[in-house]
Amino acid sequence: MTRYSVLDARNNLSRLIADAQSGLEVVITNRGRPVVEIVPIGPPDVILNGPALAEWLDDNPLPSHLVRSTAQLDEQIAAGREAWD
Repeated sequence: MTRYSVLDARNNLSRLIADAQSGLEVVITNRGRPVVEIVPIGPPDVILNGPALAEWLDDNPLPSHLVRSTAQLDEQIAAGREAWD
């Protein structure tokens, strides 16, 4: 079991998620007492890519208020890139 304080968890969330996905038991403590356990939703060997990702996206569409057209996405990406300069 891997234990992290709330502060450590906040600063290293990506690592905690990776640990949980790899099968490690991840526990977050508050003042030394275990309060939360991070567990993966599915088996660690399930990776969504290619056809599996396309199928998942078909089964779990975005809510209508979040759907954007390709043109809107391109505009948002362009604006973000311009902000980098």
